[in-house]
Amino acid sequence: MLKITIITIGKLKERAFLELENEYLKRLDPFAKIKIVEIPEIPYKKEKDAARARRKEADSISKHFTPGSLVVALDVKGKTISTEKFANIMKSQASTGRNVIFVIGGSTGLDETIINKATWLLSLSEMTFTHNFSRVLLEEQIYRAGTIIAGKIYHK
Repeated sequence: MLKITIITIGKLKERAFLELENEYLKRLDPFAKIKIVEIPEIPYKKEKDAARARRKEADSISKHFTPGSLVVALDVKGKTISTEKFANIMKSQASTGRNVIFVIGGSTGLDETIINKATWLLSLSEMTFTHNFSRVLLEEQIYRAGTIIAGKIYHK
C-alpha cells in the first residue's frame, strides 16, 4: 500500500475543490494511506516580502519531512511524465514501504530550500495551475496510479 503525505500551503476553501478532494481520498482508500498537511500561507504585502514568506513556509514544510522519504516538489521547472511512468514510480515506492511526500507551494511557489531538499521535481503540466487545482489534480493522478497498480482499467 502506498504511504503518501501531501504537504500544501493554504487550505482548500472552495466547495468544489473540497468535494473533489473528498471523493478522491475516498477512492484512494483501498490503494493508499494519504495524509494531508496544510501549512498556513504567510501573508505579505509587497513583492519583495514574498521571498521572506516562502522561507518561513519552507521552515514549516521541512518539519514534516521524514528520513528516508521520497520528497517530490511540484514545480514548474520539474519534469513532466506519463501517467504510466508515475504509476511505476508509485509502485516501486509501495514495494519499499517508503513514504512519498508531495509538496505543493502557495501562490508564489516554493522556496529554493525545499526545491534543493526534494528528491525529485515534478511538473503536472507545462501550463500553470492554482495550488488548489494542483492539489486535486495530484490526488486524481495518485488515484489513477493506484488503479494501474491494481490492474484496473480506470486509466484507459
